[in-house]
Amino acid sequence: MSIKPYAERTPDAQYHNLLKKIFEEGQEVLPIHGERAKMLIGQQLRYDVSNGFPVITERDLSGPLFKGALAEHIAFLNGARTQAELEKFGCKWWSKWVTKEKCDIFGLPEGDLGDGSYGAAWATFPTKEGEPFNQIKHVVQQVKERPYLRTHFISPWIPQYTIQHEGLTRKVVVAPCHGWIHILAFPETKTLSIHHFQRSADFPVGVPFNIIQYAAFGMMLAQIVGYELRDVVYTFSDVHIYESQYEKVKELLAREPKRLPTVTLDPSVSTGAVDDIFKFRPEHFALSDYEPHPKMFIPTPV
Repeated sequence: MSIKPYAERTPDAQYHNLLKKIFEEGQEVLPIHGERAKMLIGQQLRYDVSNGFPVITERDLSGPLFKGALAEHIAFLNGARTQAELEKFGCKWWSKWVTKEKCDIFGLPEGDLGDGSYGAAWATFPTKEGEPFNQIKHVVQQVKERPYLRTHFISPWIPQYTIQHEGLTRKVVVAPCHGWIHILAFPETKTLSIHHFQRSADFPVGVPFNIIQYAAFGMMLAQIVGYELRDVVYTFSDVHIYESQYEKVKELLAREPKRLPTVTLDPSVSTGAVDDIFKFRPEHFALSDYEPHPKMFIPTPV
């Protein structure tokens, strides 16, 4: 991944500008959580990774937060669907969503994200033949063998497990908010672009972690197929700010965006060279050149 020296990078204000736009222009809505929110439809961020890795600078996401974002994504890549499985990879923040009370609503055991969750959809997508389909494994193989195709696409959505009405019970505690990934490979230049689509985007809390996750996915995939990650595009369908976040958002908007940091991928940490996307772990990633504003806790509805 080609990247400019830190001093030559341009401060990136995309996240800051969209946060401001949602806060000032968003339509007032009342989501299922029962808490008011401001929402915009159809927004986008575009990151040329030569200008730095997209970790926002308006608040400090280093340390456990950065590693936790990577841990969650890597756990889902490996098919994790329970709190216990997520914790094995280092992700501990799902406990509030998989309590016995919440899982009972969907007929799921305590701690189980469900049949329609990210890991289940990516690693064991149901088929009419009865043999679960691992989207990640097969898309990576297709990129290697036929990079010129435009069908390198991954989906987290299993409709029969995410839709609920009188005759159909949903089988997922949180219907996937993100994880639609279109991989664009360019064999002429040996470069990759990642276009990630997100149906529901908690912009102050969830989105900064999702941005990290899909840029990291691009780095891992590029390493495996022998390409270079060029850019990452994020398209949001419903992007919002909850009312309980308004005061924190005002604080964020008072902070000036800074240059994006450097993230390096060392696939040889402790275990030797990684040649399989399922073998990457958070410790393979190193964050440097990061000079953010102070940490900030921002609430989000459960």
